[in-house]
Amino acid sequence: MAMKIGNEEFFGRVDKGLKNDFMRNAMVSAQERLKNGRLNAAEELGDWEEWRELSEEIRQHTLENLDFYLEQLANNVTAKGGHVFFAQTAEEANDYIKRIVKEKDAKKIIKSKSMVTEEISMNEALESVGCEVIESDLGEYILQIDDHDPPSHIVAPALHKNKEQIRDTFQVKKGYQHSSKPEELALFAREQLREEFLTADLGITGCNFAVAESGSISLVTNEGNARLATSLPKTQISVMGMERIVPTWEELEVLVSMLCRSAVGQKLTSYITGLTGPKEAEDVDGPEEFHLVIVDNGRSKILGTEFQSALQCIRCAACINVCPIYRHIGGHSYGSIYPGPIGAVLSPLLGGYDDYKELPYASSLCAACTDACPVKIPLHELLVKHRRNMVEEQGKAAFGEKLAMKGFALAASSPKIYNAGTKMAPSMMSPLVKDGKISKGPGPVKPWTDIRDFPEPSKESFRKWFKNREKGGDSQ
Repeated sequence: MAMKIGNEEFFGRVDKGLKNDFMRNAMVSAQERLKNGRLNAAEELGDWEEWRELSEEIRQHTLENLDFYLEQLANNVTAKGGHVFFAQTAEEANDYIKRIVKEKDAKKIIKSKSMVTEEISMNEALESVGCEVIESDLGEYILQIDDHDPPSHIVAPALHKNKEQIRDTFQVKKGYQHSSKPEELALFAREQLREEFLTADLGITGCNFAVAESGSISLVTNEGNARLATSLPKTQISVMGMERIVPTWEELEVLVSMLCRSAVGQKLTSYITGLTGPKEAEDVDGPEEFHLVIVDNGRSKILGTEFQSALQCIRCAACINVCPIYRHIGGHSYGSIYPGPIGAVLSPLLGGYDDYKELPYASSLCAACTDACPVKIPLHELLVKHRRNMVEEQGKAAFGEKLAMKGFALAASSPKIYNAGTKMAPSMMSPLVKDGKISKGPGPVKPWTDIRDFPEPSKESFRKWFKNREKGGDSQ
């Protein structure tokens, strides 16, 4: 699956994340900053829960009528002189984009930040036919020149890098000679990218939301790079997930406000850009040719299922910014370009359980993600549904887990066996106890005890304690 990051097994990735002190500190700092920004922005807006309910209603309505709005969008894009291609798979999307690139004899491509192009591995597909693809988002640009390091966060892709690491990357890859001050680093990147914008043959963007009533796409950015990528090249391609659509500009206004506040704690980002087709005769700039690639890549299979609400996601990363698991293991541990709670829900749906069977279990089920989601996706409930599906329908539970659950079911259904087990537990577990806790458990307990301390079983069971309490007349 194109969205997969690396081939290392899950616990190996987690172990690396847990041992990366800088990354973990960076995650904590970013989470606190972004979470507090969201809370302040929500409080300033007022009636936040009512806005969440409205946003949920908009997204649910759109998904329930997705065929109508996609047809309306396609008709309006075409009426404005644009071209629309519906791609059922990542391969179809990449083949269409490669065909346009070859027709235009494009060698250098400038692109803005886009999660769906990461999902379909578009850069690699274009590079395979001899194209140079330049990421113009600063975070993505840093990762690209640093040997194509994958993003670790949906909104802040280079979150796991510090300024000294970025300086070193610029020195080695681009001949940078200045300090690690963020202002100097940003100025250098701007100078490098400006030349790329001016010499690019073709521009590619993502799409935060498409507006069905007008055939427009909207881009939400803070750097202005997307506007250059859509203004300077003669040909523009926008790639969107099929669910990233709103009926009218009125709904766009609501969702963009919720996106900006939830993602970075701003009322609006620096640039909210609406683009409708290729430029007209009276326009000063803009593309002469516009293509919209609408990507399915497994989304249609989610429609109408118990997981449909996952498609409400507006990619704000609010769930990531409150997740205690993400805080400790970082984005790369998820093995997907979609990390955090939404990644744990979405990755198995798009990529299958074989590659992402551990992700639904990478959660404390604290529901902080659900509370933070601006479109009210019940993320923790969807994670539980994944777990149930894997065990009951897919048979993905490990043999040791199945055996343990059968043993527990047998013991719990028999008072005699249960009572005998509680009496024997302290003595049976005593070889593993050290300083009143079990820190190195056997078998399936090992991953749990590697990162937590299991308390020593009490020598007095609850039933025995309760019986003694009643005999002693203790009312406390």
